[in-house]
Amino acid sequence: MYKLITHNRHKYTEMKKIIPELEMVDMEYPELQADTLEEVVDFAINYLRDKIDGNFIIDDSGLFIEALNGFPGVYSAYVHKTIGNRGILKLMDGVENRRAYFKTVIGLNIDGYAYKLIGICHGNIAPRERGNNGFGYDPIFIPMGFEKTFAELSIEEKNRISHRGKAMRKLEAFIVKFR
Repeated sequence: MYKLITHNRHKYTEMKKIIPELEMVDMEYPELQADTLEEVVDFAINYLRDKIDGNFIIDDSGLFIEALNGFPGVYSAYVHKTIGNRGILKLMDGVENRRAYFKTVIGLNIDGYAYKLIGICHGNIAPRERGNNGFGYDPIFIPMGFEKTFAELSIEEKNRISHRGKAMRKLEAFIVKFR
């Protein structure tokens, strides 16, 4: 059994589809404001190590938009809360280069040792919000090779190609060694 430390039930639902034995632990912890997702994950693992019994998983993800110099990046959650998808689309109004990528860094604490697994999904920012599935930036992100946004895909379709799905499959293969 692995504990996933998150407030985000949508994230938990996606991750549990790949690793069914996940248990969600909804708990507050400080999030470091840093330059990289890896630094945020390292800080969280070190902070939580003495507060969580057993092995646990954390996840930090970000949307990195090329024309905005990687913004919102590590500030993706805050930016989504403050300006949302409409704000991002407004920033992208008239911008031809719509390339972006999602990145997930999963932190895993097993017996006091920390591991990180990374997943990336390249794509483009849609001209408008589309779809009712998913959460966060899903309605404005079109993964490479697709015409639909993440929000227009089922959880299963999204998990096959998404940043989090890729990182979770790496995690799944990794934890097999510890079973």
